[in-house]
Amino acid sequence: MIPSAIETGRNIRRKFQGLAMCALLAPIALASCSPPAIELAEADPAPALWLIEDKDGLREGWLFGTIHALPDGVNWRTHALERALEQSDWLATEIEDVSSRELSNIFSALATSAGEPPLLDRVEQPYRADLAKLLANAKMDSNDYTATETWAAALSLAQTLSDGDAANGVDRALIAQFDARLVLEGARNQLRIFDRLPEADQRDLLEAIVVESREAETSDAGDLAQLWLAGDMAALAKENTEGMLADPELRAALLTDRNEKWVKQIDTWLEREELITIAVGAAHLAGDDGLPELLRQRGYTVIRIQ
Repeated sequence: MIPSAIETGRNIRRKFQGLAMCALLAPIALASCSPPAIELAEADPAPALWLIEDKDGLREGWLFGTIHALPDGVNWRTHALERALEQSDWLATEIEDVSSRELSNIFSALATSAGEPPLLDRVEQPYRADLAKLLANAKMDSNDYTATETWAAALSLAQTLSDGDAANGVDRALIAQFDARLVLEGARNQLRIFDRLPEADQRDLLEAIVVESREAETSDAGDLAQLWLAGDMAALAKENTEGMLADPELRAALLTDRNEKWVKQIDTWLEREELITIAVGAAHLAGDDGLPELLRQRGYTVIRIQ
């Protein structure tokens, strides 16, 4: 289970940092849970990019770490990335190009469950006053969620905390460039990750949202976006072991189990003669259990080129 939300100061903010990692983990989450509006320091962009070669040194494709939401006007495109995209026959992403209506229908089907308790009853006493304030700001009532599962209520309320826009997501921009696309997971399966969390973990997620509503200005979303833009994979690997992702079950559900499943699919795609760019949340590419290392274990040469 996610560590209890009844912690103090920095520990509680670190817990929300795990939620901010949604921007590097799950594009569907960002359709309902955008990061706060942030300003990034001006610098030459260098989001992480790898070249994939087979055992004979023949080029097979590229791995690119994305972020699923950004402020307006962020320049993330580079010469190395554009060259890889120009040479690619296929683009592989986590989810398909799903419309807002389709996504809403999928979300509603998974999020609806009759007989849920009022939302205020699903957080510990110290968080109820702030949750009530958050609900009021959203022009909602605790009883409005008695047919909504806790994870869905948490993501919905998170949207009210920011001016962020998932329309700026890197995945969405790349999808618009390609007619030939492959999908690793799909929208429904990605939302099911949240839907299948134990209720205790869902309530911790809701409490983390309440904490962020108190201290929105201390959100780590900007820090994470800056790390992504700089291609600092060592720092992102560290983030993968902290906050919500320090919990083994949640880390497995959101990160490592998905990586293990994805690398098998990627392996079959790389057997094709065509070149492919695989663009997934940067958190999936960090550390010893990230996709670059998993592909190396399967005999590929994976070279960081940006």
